[in-house]
Amino acid sequence: MVLIVTSEESGLDRYSQEIAKRLDVEKITCRRYLSLPKAYKLARFIRSHGEVVHLPNQHFARYAVFLNRPFIITVHDLVRCCFNFGRESVSEKMLLNLDKRYIKRANHIIAVSESTKSDLVNYLKIPESKISVIYNGVDHNVFKPYRVRPYHVRLHYRQYILYVGSERRRKNLGRLFESFAALKRGFPDLMLVKVGSPGRCKEFRSQTLKTLSHLGITEDVVFVDHISEKDLAYYYSSAALLCYPSLYEGFGLPPLEAMACGCPVVTSNISSLPEVVGEAGIMVNPYDTRSLVQAMRQVLIDRKLRDKMVRIGLEQSKKFTWEKTAELTLQVYNKVTGEN
Repeated sequence: MVLIVTSEESGLDRYSQEIAKRLDVEKITCRRYLSLPKAYKLARFIRSHGEVVHLPNQHFARYAVFLNRPFIITVHDLVRCCFNFGRESVSEKMLLNLDKRYIKRANHIIAVSESTKSDLVNYLKIPESKISVIYNGVDHNVFKPYRVRPYHVRLHYRQYILYVGSERRRKNLGRLFESFAALKRGFPDLMLVKVGSPGRCKEFRSQTLKTLSHLGITEDVVFVDHISEKDLAYYYSSAALLCYPSLYEGFGLPPLEAMACGCPVVTSNISSLPEVVGEAGIMVNPYDTRSLVQAMRQVLIDRKLRDKMVRIGLEQSKKFTWEKTAELTLQVYNKVTGEN
């Protein structure tokens, strides 16, 4: 059994890195996106090292064209394959079509949520029997409540709302910024801290800055592009709330991490997010800016509500561990290797 581990720093990459720590199988580390010649070399190397391969995300499906081996693939979402949230080049569309073709050819598929499983069944017509739902986890040794704010967090920020993620269109930052601008009229000292890189396209950040300027809140939004997991846990612990109004998520790690750190969550009521948040957060229609404003205001002014959300969120987060993810993944390995 060979597990491919990707080396970048996104939530997608953290998945393979976390289960790799907990699985006693051979691992091969590489970058998430490979040129086809490099993918061919990787496939040749894999063929000499194992009978069954675990591809850690849906974008590795395209490389299965070279494998000639049974393979398991984890599908985090189908956002680029099936949903029009971004502009893709002709060459990228061809690769995404390869992804769809070879996801269907996998011996078994791990979906990170029931929502993703539903997308696989509805959009790619994959039989349910071929899919196992195994949720992502959270490292509770890192993501936990911290009562003391480090100096670099305490120095710069007053009360703040936190957003963690990229600036891709499906993340719905335009409505988050509009909601924040409206909220500031009643909370003039409130700030918004945005953690995470913009995404693969430079135009994401330039569009973000234009939106902030148009709304007149440029000075009230702080960008923190790259931080350690420990520092991220400090940001969660110190925030008034996490607002995560995404239009589509295969899982959604930030709400889970926030709950584990004792941070209240306001998020979307669509895709996988209700599965992750359960009864702990306030879920709203992400297309409705007024609902976002009302939900955030409620958390800011109602201490009893906030305390209840923190308490239920901590309990909800305990349902998700990387140990459980690895254990269930091993069961899939045993099933597939037994069949081949």
